[in-house]
Amino acid sequence: MREQGKIFAGFAVFVLGIAIWYGIWSKDPTGTTCLFLAFGLGSFIAFYLLFTAKRVDTGAGDNPQAEVSDDAGVMGFFSPHSWQPLSLGIGGAMAFMGVIFGWWLLYFSLPILFIGIFGWVFEYYRGENQTQ
Repeated sequence: MREQGKIFAGFAVFVLGIAIWYGIWSKDPTGTTCLFLAFGLGSFIAFYLLFTAKRVDTGAGDNPQAEVSDDAGVMGFFSPHSWQPLSLGIGGAMAFMGVIFGWWLLYFSLPILFIGIFGWVFEYYRGENQTQ
């Protein structure tokens, strides 16, 4: 995690320099704001990774002599057959189309979004996957 944090810190410093240079050179407030926000995003991720790297064991990514097989194993739990991302994607697409075509479309998209969020949160509280 330490190496990834250093990469994101380097990205943040690079984007900060580009944001300053772009702001002075172009006097474009929109692009300059976007670059400063990208700097903030890179800084947040770098801080999280470097802060977390102090509290966890050293991974294979931090060892220059590590083999690919050193990082093998379970990386986490991922839901194998969840339909909830589909409903969230459809509801989100409809909500953003509501911004484009008319706010009335939100009346149809918000129930789909709420059903997707509710289902995603509670999908392991009932049915065959109840104990996972």
